Amino acid sequence: MTFHATVLTLYPEMFPGSLDLSLAGRAREAGTWSLETVQIRDFATSKHRNVDDTPAGGGAGMVMRADVLARAIDHAAPADDPRPRLLMSPRGKPLDQQRVRELAAGPGAVILCGRFEGVDQRVIEARGLEEVSVGDYVLSGGEPAALVLLDAVIRLLPGVMGNDASGEEESFEGGLLEHPQYTRPQLFEERPIPEVLLSGNHAKIAAWRRAEAERLTRERRPDLWAALNKDRQRVP
Repeated sequence: MTFHATVLTLYPEMFPGSLDLSLAGRAREAGTWSLETVQIRDFATSKHRNVDDTPAGGGAGMVMRADVLARAIDHAAPADDPRPRLLMSPRGKPLDQQRVRELAAGPGAVILCGRFEGVDQRVIEARGLEEVSVGDYVLSGGEPAALVLLDAVIRLLPGVMGNDASGEEESFEGGLLEHPQYTRPQLFEERPIPEVLLSGNHAKIAAWRRAEAERLTRERRPDLWAALNKDRQRVP
């Protein structure tokens, strides 16, 4: 099954961008996933093809119009389209690895890239848009966020990564950050590879990696560590 992504944007030339390179690019050539871009401005009906207007109640900036976006969404994803409809938004639910895996297991996604001060709330509700955030910061538009989301999803599609185990031992899998990695040379600027990794003892190596992953998570992401321990306490 091909993962089909449709991106609604005012800047279709930003796609596929980095997704046309490396693993994602080869996977698109192989038909593992496909990409369609929809120019939102094509669905504007005014003389100047306006897609935005001043915010109701006053305030700075402009807001993307509900009627224009609704026509674009209906064109890209009819009512019977099973794909989730996502709106890249800084106020959305933070994207995490679990949601990425859910999306990768599905038929694709319809992704709306917001611009200006945001999107009219009525189209979010009327078209069932799921607001998704890639971090607690503001971008100039949803396009970079959409590229991040798609990159995270595509690499988990079957056959994209040469070794499926690669995706199981990374940061956020199992609720932990990834353990440190080492390779040749064995000695770099008087810094050696930890001896346990050269021991050939797979049980000791696994235990070391787990301990290091837990240490890094405690130090760098106490929120993840707290959530992991909370889940452990729930297990009978």
